[in-house]
Amino acid sequence: MSPPGTRPPAVPPSQGLPPALALHGITKRFGPLVANDAISLTLAQGEILALLGENGAGKSTLMSILFGHYVADEGHIEVFGRTLPPGHPRLALAAGIGMVHQHFSLADNLTVLDNVILGTESLWRWRSDREAARSKLLGVAERFRLAVDPDARVGDLSVGERQRVEILKALYRGARVLILDEPTAVLTPQESVALFETLAQMVAQGLSVIFISHKLAEVLSVSHRVAVLRAGKLVATAPTAGTTQAELAQWMVGKPVQAPRRQPAGSAAGEVVCELQAVCTAAGSRDRLVDASLQLRAGEIVAIAGISGNGQVALAELLSGTRQPVSGELVFLGVTFPGSPTQLVRQGVARVPEDRHAVGVVGDLPLWENAVSERLREPALSRGGWVRRQAARAHAAHVLQTFDVRGAGADTPARALSGGNMQKLILGRVLLPPRTAEGQTAPAPRLIVAHQPTWGLDIGAVSYVHQQLYAARALGAAVLVISDDLDEVMMLGDRIAVMHEGRLGPARPAADWTREALGLAMAGAEANDAADPATASGPALETPTP
Repeated sequence: MSPPGTRPPAVPPSQGLPPALALHGITKRFGPLVANDAISLTLAQGEILALLGENGAGKSTLMSILFGHYVADEGHIEVFGRTLPPGHPRLALAAGIGMVHQHFSLADNLTVLDNVILGTESLWRWRSDREAARSKLLGVAERFRLAVDPDARVGDLSVGERQRVEILKALYRGARVLILDEPTAVLTPQESVALFETLAQMVAQGLSVIFISHKLAEVLSVSHRVAVLRAGKLVATAPTAGTTQAELAQWMVGKPVQAPRRQPAGSAAGEVVCELQAVCTAAGSRDRLVDASLQLRAGEIVAIAGISGNGQVALAELLSGTRQPVSGELVFLGVTFPGSPTQLVRQGVARVPEDRHAVGVVGDLPLWENAVSERLREPALSRGGWVRRQAARAHAAHVLQTFDVRGAGADTPARALSGGNMQKLILGRVLLPPRTAEGQTAPAPRLIVAHQPTWGLDIGAVSYVHQQLYAARALGAAVLVISDDLDEVMMLGDRIAVMHEGRLGPARPAADWTREALGLAMAGAEANDAADPATASGPALETPTP
């Protein structure tokens, strides 16, 4: 859960000032789909408004209209009392709107500094004042405790580090209306407290914030008001004070929602499925492993916590076959780990990648091809090197139905799916083995590597993903969950380990950890001290509700 006591003071009367934002009857259609349906909403100066909704509810579309990436079919927007011309991101920036997109808009081949200053200087200048820009960027980064390396190439950064760059890019431009999409996903609990305190100070000076998050406790902690979208419609607005998580969840999905509950393993863990023994990866890589040792056992979930960029990508790629160790030993089912991704899939290693859009699916391919893409060498789906198209489509339909992938048919391009449905598609592909015409089923996964499995998903989709991982554990799989979300780490992990600067601490039983201790270990505290509640220090934080 999020830290308590961080909500800023109530919004004072506007004293005749126009709202920072006023949306009037915004409607947007994509063919027969009405993504936004006559939405009218205001944001006061000095207010934090939480915008909630399931994946596909219309939040991203509405924010894209506000920022000028889409043009509304009907309605208009006012910023500080002036009409905002539609379809011009540069004018939105000039009006003081800063937006941190859920899916980043960064140039991978440029440095952090180049991305931040891109478009902020006149093309008629003889040369860029990089030193002044660097000083300003470092000042903003220090103020918000969002440390980055200005000279790092964005293409070499993890997903979490890219999100920090997006936040800094908006703040660097002096935004007066700041749209934050899942801003704490890559922060330790202590850093989240600091961010919320900074937001409180900024809104006290007139900054206005739209805060998009699926962490309901966080929403209740930081916002003044909430607005909830469902199926493209604005279904509720309410002051945060006096509102409960249960009410928010019910407004989002249209019916009472049972909060996810921790499900401890029903029996002791089984045989060692995979083991890392003092493994190191290439020293030239920014995200690498240093002497990492870990055992993954059948019927157990091991959760890895850590701030993005501390070796999680290296660990996930190592266990997926896309990165090789330079020293140490990696053992799978008692033998040396096979080197290629193809061999790993055949032997029962399933991966849920960190970036579902860039790595998890091929956006332009139809759903049925994506659903079978990692299983095409199974006898049920191919013969003699040729795809058995009818069998492949039948298996894909089975995946879509079993894992409740909504809003599209078998021939729909994968890029048309919402984030939650895309994640369901990936889970179905790796967890549901195909059957031959004779009814024989391919072996279930022995090892599941789930990297950020619920990043950016709503409460319903999060609960669904967690249930699927619990079910895989019950079937005897060894499950590794790598997540920046401490709620998820403490919810899923039978054992928990922390990564810091490429080093993997010991995996301890979940009961041995507190949220405070995990936050300290993520920041570099010694594992033994961080795991001991008696020595853990720092702000008092809520522990997750089971």
